[in-house]
Amino acid sequence: MVDNVDIAGVDTNRTWASSIYVNGTEYATSLFWQSLQNQENPQPEVIESSQGVLEGADLFCIKKGKTPQFGICVSSDGYKPSEFVAAPAVATALADQPSFVAVFKVDNGWWYICVRDDVILANGDMLYTSEEDARKQFMSMMMVPDWRLKIAPPEWGIDDTLYPSLSDIIQRGSRVKLQKIQTKGKAFYIAAAAVAFLALFIVYKLFMMLFEAPPAPVIVPIQPKVIAQPEVPPEPKPWENLPAQDAVMQSCYVHAMSLVKILPPGWSIGNISCSVSSVSTSWSREIGRLYTIDKALASSGLNFSGRSISPDGNTAMAAISIGPFETEDSEPSYNTVDLKNMLNDYFQSIGQVISLSDYTYTSPQQNVYRSVKFKFSSNYNPRIWSDFLTKFSGLEMNSIQYNPGTGVWDYEGAIYAL
Repeated sequence: MVDNVDIAGVDTNRTWASSIYVNGTEYATSLFWQSLQNQENPQPEVIESSQGVLEGADLFCIKKGKTPQFGICVSSDGYKPSEFVAAPAVATALADQPSFVAVFKVDNGWWYICVRDDVILANGDMLYTSEEDARKQFMSMMMVPDWRLKIAPPEWGIDDTLYPSLSDIIQRGSRVKLQKIQTKGKAFYIAAAAVAFLALFIVYKLFMMLFEAPPAPVIVPIQPKVIAQPEVPPEPKPWENLPAQDAVMQSCYVHAMSLVKILPPGWSIGNISCSVSSVSTSWSREIGRLYTIDKALASSGLNFSGRSISPDGNTAMAAISIGPFETEDSEPSYNTVDLKNMLNDYFQSIGQVISLSDYTYTSPQQNVYRSVKFKFSSNYNPRIWSDFLTKFSGLEMNSIQYNPGTGVWDYEGAIYAL
């Protein structure tokens, strides 16, 4: 779904745009964001960044909250004073989800916003005019663990993502406007006074030169201006603080077997899906009544995190929350070539087919991380495969699915590489 937005801020010579319209209101996007230390007097920090980080920036805004920030931009790129800003509106509206990554499809592109621990990342506010660029950026951030909320266009078909209305979200958030950066503060008037004094001094010296010989020239060294660069916090590596994968696989198996036991007459169970946070499935009615499945779920003894019935009453869905699991630092041990050779050799030795592919992710701080993605199907359950797969440090299981009709388990995951 495309929200009620119009084209704004488009430049055919660049791959990004500067603003969108949501419900008739213009919102600025694609700002450069930094942490704010002094909320009472933000101008010095803003001016310093406009001179040393984003040269020429003449507009800014403030995002308040647990972690205050300021965003800066250049008016020649299409920004205007008093224009509302999109990122603080969405970040404050989703304050109960302190870490989220999202792409909203709009009329003039795909707006990407990324907030980590209540902080809008420096490049986490970008309106891409290319769908491919937006999707690549979104998928690169999917490699980072522990997102509380993931939002992507439904046509992308990405698992575990939602797509709420941008219009509804932005209306709930704070309404922050762009302001001019006031460079003519106290320092300006001091400098002006100094210039006036210097002018009077020159007139005086010229007058005195009529009566005495000129003094020897004095050369005063000019100290270069040193602009303090903002400190960038160390970037967490994607394999740090991974959930213990053996515990994830064990929990998946135990809860999947619990769901399989729910067999109400006249209803058939579908595939069971496992992720790091939940195990879910559905039942389809063949004969009988809705009462039968409702009673079976209620008397199963399981603590469901969610249950729902389709509007026609022919499908029931249920989910069980799992975790949280203990985390571990699972630093990779092999490069991609050695990793693929080891996996292929083992799977060939047991006559098991496996699909492998290389994946490279460039982080917001331009660090490159590599991994080998794998996919295979087997009649052996996760408890059996856990003993083998967890021998590889850097393992991350992305999806496990079980087909109760065939007894086949489908495994998808990745192993980080050097």
